Formats: sequence, C-alpha cells, structure tokens
Amino acid sequence: MNVIIYFVDFFIHLDKYLPLIIQSFGIWAYVILFLVIFCETGLVVTPVLPGDSLLFALGAFAAQGALNIEILLISLCLAAVAGDTVNYLIGNFLGPKVFHYQDSRFFKKEYLLRTHQFYEKHGGKTIIIARFIPIIRTFAPFVAGIGTMKYPKFITYNIVGGIAWVCLFLLAGYFFGGIPAVKNNFTLVIMAIIIISVMPGIFEYWRQKREASRAKS
Repeated sequence: MNVIIYFVDFFIHLDKYLPLIIQSFGIWAYVILFLVIFCETGLVVTPVLPGDSLLFALGAFAAQGALNIEILLISLCLAAVAGDTVNYLIGNFLGPKVFHYQDSRFFKKEYLLRTHQFYEKHGGKTIIIARFIPIIRTFAPFVAGIGTMKYPKFITYNIVGGIAWVCLFLLAGYFFGGIPAVKNNFTLVIMAIIIISVMPGIFEYWRQKREASRAKS
C-alpha cells in the first residue's frame, strides 16, 4: 500500500520530485530518465511507470534551463523505440503460450487480453495509437511479438510512434509549461494529463464490456 501511495504521489507531484533527481544526479539524471521511459515501454511488468505526464514535466523543466531539450529529445526517442523493440522480442520469444499465464504480482493477464482485442481491431497501427494510451502502450509491442507481425513492419510503426509520442509531450511541456497559468497550477495540469491519457483505454474497455453484454443477451 505504501508503495502505491508513493507512486501516486510521484506521478502527481513531478514538479517536486524531478528537481530533486536533477540536482542529486546531475548528468546521470538523463540515464535515469532514459531507463524510466525504456522500462515503461519495454517491460510488461512496469506499465505503471509515468509516461505522458513525465515527458510533459521534463519539457517544462527544459524550458526553465534545468535540462537540455536536445538531449532529452534524442535520448528519450531512443529509449521509447528501444523499449518497444525489446518488448516485441520478449513477446516473440514467449509466444502464444503467455496467454495461459495466470495473474501474478507483476503481471496482469487482463491487460494482455485487453491489448490483444485492441490489436485485433486496429491491426498494425495499434503500435502507433497505443503510444498515447497508458497500459496499452506497454502491452502493444508485446502482443505484436506474440502475433505474426513481421519485424520490418513493426520497427517502422515503432519508430514513427515513438518519435511522435516523445516529441509531442516533450515539446508541449517545453512551449506551454512555462505559461504562468500552467506553471502555477502544475499539479492540476499533470493530473489532467493523466486523466486524459487513461480515458481512451477506459472508454474502449467500457465499449467492449457493453458489446459482450449485448452478445450474451
């Protein structure tokens, strides 16, 4: 429970924790941020790590001179693409048998099945769309690896989606994070980004539940 509370507090108060990380680790802060984005996209056991909100916050701090925006753009685009690639390779290695795995402390079968349904509906472009949907973002490359998507096709979607996702949120934070209304209400802005990010996934889940209910009736 304490871990969950800490994570929620970290997500919401990025403006409080990021300066501490930057000041404490200096140049190594870029390595830490690279690893966070890499793990958020590359490991199915870490879908709860911050993504959209973190990128926006980093862009805002870069605008203030605390971080270098060019280094962030290059390193985090690489992290996003590398993360999805590793995720794809893990899914490809494990294969369809992963659908028979049971829930564990770090693995939720429900997320996998939900992403699989999303993938069945949207096909290859899921890799791009999913970049902007938490949870689905982490499982989409994994499901692509389990399925029959060829790697050359996957890497194209991966690069396009990864660069678009990182650039959109980083630059949004860079250009809008310094606006007084945003700066003075940074916690509310971060909360809004989190809520807006999860809404498509919630809507899709609700729609699938409704269709399943109709099918039964």
